[in-house]
Amino acid sequence: MPTLPWITPHPAAPGTQAVVMASRFELRSLADVPRFFLKSLVVWRQLRTAPGALGASLIARPTKRTFYTLSAWESQDALQQFARSEPHRSVMTGLRSTMRESVFTFWQAPVEALPVPWPEAHRRLAEQQAKQQAAGPAGS
Repeated sequence: MPTLPWITPHPAAPGTQAVVMASRFELRSLADVPRFFLKSLVVWRQLRTAPGALGASLIARPTKRTFYTLSAWESQDALQQFARSEPHRSVMTGLRSTMRESVFTFWQAPVEALPVPWPEAHRRLAEQQAKQQAAGPAGS
C-alpha cells in the first residue's frame, strides 16, 4: 500500500485553526489505477508550493481501486483556490469519468493537532459516506 507521508509545505501560525479535508476516491476499474496514481502525483507536486497548504498525505490502495487524501489549509478560501487552479482542476475534471464513488469531509482542527492521524480521517470519511448513502441518490 503506497503512502505518501505527511508533508508540511508552509508552517502554520501557532494558535490558529486549520481547515482539514479528507477524501476517498474509488475507481471504476483496475485499469484506471495507474493513470489515477500518476495524475495524483502531478497534483502532489502542485500542493508542495500551494499558497495556504499546511500539510497533506495520500494513501493508495491500488488493488482495491481506492485512494485517500488528507490535507490541512490555512482557510477554506486557500483550499478552494487550490482546487480551482491548474493542474488540479484539469486533472480532477479529466479523471471524473473513472470514478465510481467519491467522498469528501471537512472540519476544523487546531494547528497544534497537525498532522491529523489517518484513523481520525477514516472515521470521519466513514461517517460522511453513511450520511450520503442515507440521503440516497438525490443527496449524492
